[in-house]
Amino acid sequence: MRRAASTLIVVVVLAPLVPLVLWAGTRSWRYPDLLPTDGSTRGLSLIFTSETLAALLTSTAVATAVALLSCAIGLPAGRVIGLHRFRGRRLVQFLLIAPVIVPGLAVVLGLQVFFIRWGLSETVVGVALVQLVLTVPYAATILGGAFESFDLDLEHQARVLGAGPTRTTALVTIPVLAPALAASAVLTFLISWSEYVLTLVVGGGQVQTLPLLLFATVSSSDTAAAAALGVLLVVPPVVLMLTLSRLLRVRGGMLMGMARS
Repeated sequence: MRRAASTLIVVVVLAPLVPLVLWAGTRSWRYPDLLPTDGSTRGLSLIFTSETLAALLTSTAVATAVALLSCAIGLPAGRVIGLHRFRGRRLVQFLLIAPVIVPGLAVVLGLQVFFIRWGLSETVVGVALVQLVLTVPYAATILGGAFESFDLDLEHQARVLGAGPTRTTALVTIPVLAPALAASAVLTFLISWSEYVLTLVVGGGQVQTLPLLLFATVSSSDTAAAAALGVLLVVPPVVLMLTLSRLLRVRGGMLMGMARS
């Protein structure tokens, strides 16, 4: 039953990719043909152009930096939210998710002035930093939930055995919270990977990522090229999610085995 459910989920996730792949491998697809009859590799060949590869590299670098920074900031923030009860805690939680509630364009227009003054506008660093406004709340919320069930005695035991704060965090806290950290990293990576508005405004059109390149191609009415770029934009997140699911399932099985033994 579980295998059938997993197979169904995979099929549902991958099904939307089929039309994209078909469009990317054809010159035209006329109605009412069920399948395209005029095959072409032009669309798929666009994936390997210098412009596309440069956009792919930029998207990967920005999303990776955003994921790492979001987890680095979200870890201490989540610790405070999850482990401590203090006056104004609910207000802090609300302020964390406020940038997610407010439209992203409104947030970035307010920040754009500071990015221009600091020389971060139209730079990759500026794009990565502005995306933290959207991703840090998710990381802090996920890690805050993980810390609520975190056993502080594990850290106390490490400190009693002579481990300092840094070693305790590296050898105890992070391994225990690894699933939550992985989920936070993947989620923030995916948010950054598909981000368009913040990248366009702060990047000023000079920082070319895959979403920006895809929207420009869609505007040109080149369906084959747009489909090929759509495949390139969608496949890495799907692979990443399937890999994360597999790793978490393996880790969960190991923990269950250790508990039984």
